[in-house]
Amino acid sequence: MPVETADYTIKSLNEKTNAEIEGFLKKSKEELFNLRFQSATGQLDNSARLQVVKHDIARMYTVLRERELGISQAPEAADTKPKEK
Repeated sequence: MPVETADYTIKSLNEKTNAEIEGFLKKSKEELFNLRFQSATGQLDNSARLQVVKHDIARMYTVLRERELGISQAPEAADTKPKEK
């Protein structure tokens, strides 16, 4: 079973805002592209990294979709409660 990237665990992703997750998603997609390119040219050293990056991307999409459906909330939405005087 592949090991997940430490920054992209469900727990750490739930603490990030949507914009931060989208930034991580973009960076992971670029890494996946580079890994696929290395694989095609025979330069890939760690083939297991392909699967890890794919799982990380899926995890990010899952967290974003849960927030879209209202299953979970972004941390910024949870912190914007009106203060009582």
